[in-house]
Amino acid sequence: MVREWDPRTASSAEIASLLEMLNAILAADLPQDPPWQGTSMREYLSEVMPGERRISWVAQAETPDEGQPGAILGHVQVLLLGDIGVLEVLVDPTQRRGGLGRRLVRLAARRVYQEGFQSMGVEVVGGTPAVAFYESLGFTRDYVETRSVLDLAGVDWSALATTVAGIGDGYRLQFHPGGPPDDLIEAYARTKAEIRDLDDGELRPSSYDPQRLRDSLDCLHRRGMQPYIVSALHEPTGEVAGLTEVVVPAQHPTRADQYDTIVLQHHRGHGIDRAIKARMLLELRSAQPGLTQVQTWNAQSNEAMLAVNADLGYRPDRHWCEYGAEVAELVHRLDAQG
Repeated sequence: MVREWDPRTASSAEIASLLEMLNAILAADLPQDPPWQGTSMREYLSEVMPGERRISWVAQAETPDEGQPGAILGHVQVLLLGDIGVLEVLVDPTQRRGGLGRRLVRLAARRVYQEGFQSMGVEVVGGTPAVAFYESLGFTRDYVETRSVLDLAGVDWSALATTVAGIGDGYRLQFHPGGPPDDLIEAYARTKAEIRDLDDGELRPSSYDPQRLRDSLDCLHRRGMQPYIVSALHEPTGEVAGLTEVVVPAQHPTRADQYDTIVLQHHRGHGIDRAIKARMLLELRSAQPGLTQVQTWNAQSNEAMLAVNADLGYRPDRHWCEYGAEVAELVHRLDAQG
């Protein structure tokens, strides 16, 4: 049975079943990734930014007792974000190659088409069956990043402290658990605008407007995701010369996610990039003692940041790709295939 599904009103049993399926997928496709926990899972699935919408469907097993929901065997959601529908499909490994994934994509594509969107995108993890699946549907690869993972057990903490101390004169590092203070928001947003024109993918957009930045931080908290920020303040001008962001999700609290790391062009060459990332790791050691790993994503062309990460101990893990399709063509193709 496939039906539209709202995680805000779903039963606890359905949320638990979805989590069980997700962890079965991770065990099959990404066995080195930590399993997810159920903390704030409902909020993670339902909370969105202002102006965005998320639509979901589930495929459930049939049960003899009509009053009891069957196990969730598949899940598809589409986030209507700006001018694109961002797709995510999960299919239990025991149900693959039976047409369920294609059926779920067809449902989502039709809705996106009805909503008036012209394009769809999806993140696809390299080295998993998802690559061949989306390519068979006609999705094309638009962008590739490298995911790298840092094991905190192997970090040289004294070397990190030396790196922090090596920042150039005139810069002061600040740690902001939860997000930057309100009096820093506008300067912080201006610094984030530095990457607006870079080719950094479109499925995980950054927030350049002060109000959107506030909304983004609020959304993270509502989804059970704790942000931590280190900024480098240029004391003569009050500019936020650099910043780095890490988020610790309640759903996998032993592995944190690196978000943006930015150093303004005219402040480069003063050791800011290494210093802010090193300071972040030192702060996380105290703020999140259960943390064991940090994962980050970088464009393959961003050789400078890849080098910084390598110096800190990050090791490349696998490719992380963005695939896209024109919605009308996708719907036509899937309808023709039946």
